[in-house]
Amino acid sequence: MHSFKELAAAFENRFTASLPFSQSPATLYEPCRYLLGLGGKRIRPILCLMGNELFNEISEDAWHAAFGIELFHNFTLIHDDIMDNAPIRRGNPAIHAKYGLTAGILCGDVMSIYAYDQLGKIKTALPQALQLFNKTAIEVCEGQQLDMDFESRNDVTIDEYLHMITLKTSVLLACALKMGALVGGAMGDNANKLYAFGRNMGIAFQLQDDYLDAFGDTNKLGKQNGGDIKANKKTYLLLKAMENADAETRQEIDRLLHSDTDSKVEAMRSIYSATGADTACREAAASYSKMAFECLEDVAVPSKRKQPLYDLAEYLLEREK
Repeated sequence: MHSFKELAAAFENRFTASLPFSQSPATLYEPCRYLLGLGGKRIRPILCLMGNELFNEISEDAWHAAFGIELFHNFTLIHDDIMDNAPIRRGNPAIHAKYGLTAGILCGDVMSIYAYDQLGKIKTALPQALQLFNKTAIEVCEGQQLDMDFESRNDVTIDEYLHMITLKTSVLLACALKMGALVGGAMGDNANKLYAFGRNMGIAFQLQDDYLDAFGDTNKLGKQNGGDIKANKKTYLLLKAMENADAETRQEIDRLLHSDTDSKVEAMRSIYSATGADTACREAAASYSKMAFECLEDVAVPSKRKQPLYDLAEYLLEREK
């Protein structure tokens, strides 16, 4: 069994060497190479390889699946940045900011097609893998649309929010694990339990990210916190604070949402603490984390083979608070 670090290094070498983009037209493919050259954590493709190695030696099918998942993930990032009008990606100019809107749209489109090209090379369990991937791709698009819809709504519920982050974030993690398992010959309910592990882990990770954005240590995060507060993002913290607030506090929340002062972040953090939203967010993250580990425990393979996944999950879910 290989660690995440070992698989990440192997993936980076193979992925960089096998990028399918041609040289012409350069205006289409140079932006693709630019984004993928910026790196990233590569969590999703490595989860695919880990899911595969649980049941067998890592196969060529698993590499194709991992490449396809990473290409699809980057396609979603390109279009998300366009929709959010976000100028920065991984500390560098986003594609649409560097190359223009047309290049961003077409680059995302062609990257999604190359993702399917990679998946089409799978030989083991191809129908099941494609069915899973198609379902996941649709759900990711639905999640992104819900996220956009929430920006103009003031009545978003916590259940709706959890549904949105499940679609937008966690189903692709779950898909990566299950697809790796399927092409590795997983039998019975093991692939579904692995999917549930990834789904719950993704929800826990996003809830923890909500918390860290408001309360995390700036030096450890590597960025200024409070970004979600400044952008009026409908996070778990905000929704729980609105749910728990009395009339006077709800008025203060509404005032802050319509303000752009230097004190906004600190004032909203104080409200999160006073309403118990901060504690509720951490408890919810811990609950989904517990469910994730229980699902992984239920996968019927020796614990030693699951250890790299336990290690990765603990790293992702136990970041500095």
